[in-house]
Amino acid sequence: MDIIKAIIIAIIEGLTEYLPISSTAHMGFTANLLGLPEDEFLKMFQVSIQFGAILSVVVAYWKKFFDLNNLQFYFKLAFAVVPALVLGYLFDDKIEAILGNQIAISSVLVVGGVILLFADQWFKNPQIDDEKGITIKKAFIIGFWQCLAMMPGTSRSAASIIGGMSQGLTRKAAAEFSFFLAVPTMLAVTMYSVFLKTWGKETGNPQKGYEMILASQDHIMIFIIGNVVAFIVALIAIKAFIELLNKYGFKPWGWYRIFVGVALLIYFYFFK
Repeated sequence: MDIIKAIIIAIIEGLTEYLPISSTAHMGFTANLLGLPEDEFLKMFQVSIQFGAILSVVVAYWKKFFDLNNLQFYFKLAFAVVPALVLGYLFDDKIEAILGNQIAISSVLVVGGVILLFADQWFKNPQIDDEKGITIKKAFIIGFWQCLAMMPGTSRSAASIIGGMSQGLTRKAAAEFSFFLAVPTMLAVTMYSVFLKTWGKETGNPQKGYEMILASQDHIMIFIIGNVVAFIVALIAIKAFIELLNKYGFKPWGWYRIFVGVALLIYFYFFK
C-alpha cells in the first residue's frame, strides 16, 4: 500500500466513522476497489487510523472531555464501554473472519439501511436533549446497543445512536453521546490492535501491530499520515453530520446504505 492509497482509505475513515453507514464496510470496499491485497498490515491499518478519528471528537468537544467538575460524564462512558470491551475480546477472531466476506457485509449494509428508514418513526417524543439527562443505567444499555456493530457493515454510530433514541434521547443528544462513546471504545480497539493483538497467526509470521508499523519507513509514514488525514476529515464530518441529522433524520442515510449495498452486492457477486 502506497501513501496515496493510504490517504484515500483515511479519508473514507474520517468521513464515515461517525456517520450511520459503517466505516469498516466502506474502508473494506475502497481497499478492494483500489486492488490492495488483503494482508495483515492493511487490516491493522484500517483499525489503527481510527485513533485519528477519535482525537477529532476530543478536540471538537474538548470542554466536555476536560471538565473535571463533571465526573458523572466519565462514569457514564466507563459503564457504556464495558459491553463492547468484553464482547469484542470474546468474539475478536469471528469478527476478523467476517471482514473479508464482502457479500455478507454488503447484505448487512442493505438490512441496516431498511432499519434506518423507519428509525425516526419508532422513537417519538424524546425527553433527553443533552448528556446530563443520561443516567448510568441508560448509558450501559446504549453500550449494549453499540455491540450490534460488531457485525461488520452494521455501523457503530448507527447502533449507538438508535440505542440512545431508544432510551429517550433526541437525535442530537443520541448522536453526540455516540461520538463521546466512540472515544473509549475505539481507543481500546486501537490500542489492542497495535500493542496486544498478534496478527497473522495462520501465516507463519505472527506480528504485533507496532512491529508491522516499525518494519519500514514507509509503514511508519503511512501510519502517521493516515491518522492525520482521518483526524482532519472526521473533525469536519462531525459538525456536518449533526446538522444533517437534525434537519433530515435517518431516512437519507437509509436510502444511501440500500443503494450502495445493492450496488456492491451486484459488483461482488457478478464481477469479482
